[in-house]
Order: sequence, then structure tokens, then C-alpha cells
Amino acid sequence: MKKIVCVGAWLSVMGLAQPGEEEIVVKEVFFTTDQSRENIDSPAVWHARDGRNLLFATSKVGHSVNVFDAENGAMVSRLGGLGSELGQFNRPNGIWVIDDYLLVVERDNRRVQVIYLPTMVGIATFGESELRKPYGLYVRPMGRGEYEVYVTDNYESPSEEIPADKDLDRRVNRYLLETAGSTADGEWEEAFGATSGNGRLYVVESVYGDPAHNRLLVAEELEDDIKGRQVKVYDFEGNFTGETFGQGIFKSQVEGIALYKISDLEGYWIVTDQGKIENWYHIFDRESFTHVGSFSGERTLNTDGVWLSQKSLSRFPHGVFYACDNDRAVSAFDLGDILTGLGLRLAE
Repeated sequence: MKKIVCVGAWLSVMGLAQPGEEEIVVKEVFFTTDQSRENIDSPAVWHARDGRNLLFATSKVGHSVNVFDAENGAMVSRLGGLGSELGQFNRPNGIWVIDDYLLVVERDNRRVQVIYLPTMVGIATFGESELRKPYGLYVRPMGRGEYEVYVTDNYESPSEEIPADKDLDRRVNRYLLETAGSTADGEWEEAFGATSGNGRLYVVESVYGDPAHNRLLVAEELEDDIKGRQVKVYDFEGNFTGETFGQGIFKSQVEGIALYKISDLEGYWIVTDQGKIENWYHIFDRESFTHVGSFSGERTLNTDGVWLSQKSLSRFPHGVFYACDNDRAVSAFDLGDILTGLGLRLAE
């Protein structure tokens, strides 16, 4: 596969990147402040009504959510600290922003915490009764302040191994979150996971939904060329659809997932192939899951979580793709550079 070094969207104009090219390298626009000791895991962005654009990133060792300027990466503030009270965290991992709410999965508090973003105050927690070793989440808006929250749970056997197949039936938990301004309440609805066949979820973290196609994508992190290194597709009711994709393409651990929308039904999935030496982001067609290209950063490695925003910002007219860099920072890529460099469509 030919490799192109992409230093901007002008590559397509110069004829250096044509449709069908499979791998490019894209220069990062910026990195957030280096926090090498904090084990940075997952990012999310809030576009506030007052014009602020804030980038949040979980710090597993710092037991905090660190806040940066989403347009230049400068650190703004830090939320939390070690503890179990509202506003405190214990090894926060997955993170999600929707409307004016920030949801944070805390692995070692075994819960999800809800932060009301206008005040940056913790307002609720849920999941303590069901979750054992939670990692990632996806939030689906249902209207009128209600959301379905899907949380992955990477619980282990008593000997700290992957559970037996019959015990893989609670890999994803679904909650109903009801909100009203600065109040919120989460209620458990069900847990699911296949216990046989290709839908078994052995090692889970990242999850992402596509309501338009009734699909819930779960990254299978098991580093096994037969059972793992692929994305497994469920529906929102918790049924395995029989579809998987990415086998033979992923070489390392399948990690963060993001969705780029071209229309109500069209777009691209971006899925991380997490490596410490070579770290790639593979792009798949939203509808067919056909692999359409891959890119890496010039410096970004060992990516856990990612976040994609299609909001036009001054430095990112076509939107921005954020990726965690080697546990120490978050890097930002111009989506125009990525998609035009690969000869792919941009949303109008």
C-alpha cells in the first residue's frame, strides 16, 4: 500500500492524493499540554451556547477530568480529584458529552457520573449496583431530556481472566438517564452480550451507536486474529446482528470509535488501531463497513479514546478529530486534511 505524507488539504489539489489511496500520514494541528504522568485516556468536546469550545480528557492516574481549549489545546482547568463523592473520581475512563451534560465512567468507583456543564458540578451517579469493571460508554438521545446510556463492562472471572462464554452475557449495560436542567437520574434497564458465536465480547471498552441504522458498534479488543481485532455489531435492543468488520485490517488493539456523517444515512466510521510503534485510524463506509482508507498522525501513538466534532471552528473549517496520544496528551487533526487526503467526501 502506497503511503502519502499529508501536510494539509492542498494535497488533493496538487494531485498527490487520489481516491483509492489506502494510507496517508496527517500532520496534527496541535497537542494539548503534555501530562505524561496522568495516563490520559479519552476525550470529548462541549460546544457551549455562549461560544466556548471546551475539550475534556479523562486522567486515570490524576483521578480527574482535565479541561482544555478545544481550538488550541491550552489547559483551562481541572475537575475532580480522588474520591467517591459527587465531583470526585476514581480512575475515570470513558467520557461522553451530550447537550449540557458530561458523563464519565469511573472504573474503580464502578459507576457513571453526570456533570452539569454550565456549572461544572457533579449532579448524579448511577450503575453502582450493576457495574463491576466499566470502561466505555455511548449516549443515545431519546428526546425530552431522556437518554439511553450504553456502558461496557470488562469484568473478569475470580481468577482475573476472561470469563467463560456463558458468563459473557453482561458485557454491555443499558440505562435510562432522565434529566431536567441541573438534575439527573439514571435507571438500569438491561444487560446483554452473546454467549456463543461471533458476537461474543471478550475484551470490551469502546462502543458507539448509529440510530439511523439501528446499530451499536462494540470494539473487540482481544488481540487474537480469529476472535478479536474486529468490530462487532449489535442493535440497540442488545441483539448481535451477525455482522463484524475489520478482521485482517487491524494489527493491534481495536480502540476508539467515531462517526462522521455526510447525510442522515451516509458517512464514515473511524476506528483506532492502537499501537505503540505504528498507530492507525481505519476508515470504513458507514452503511456497508467497506474499508475505504487509513491514516496515522505524524507523532500521535498508542491512542485510546477519540472524539469527532463536525462543528466548523476557525482553525478547523471542516471539523476536528481528537485522539489521545500515548497516555500523555490529546492531539487534534483537521477533518478536511484527513478526508481530502484520502479522496473521500466531505459533508456539505
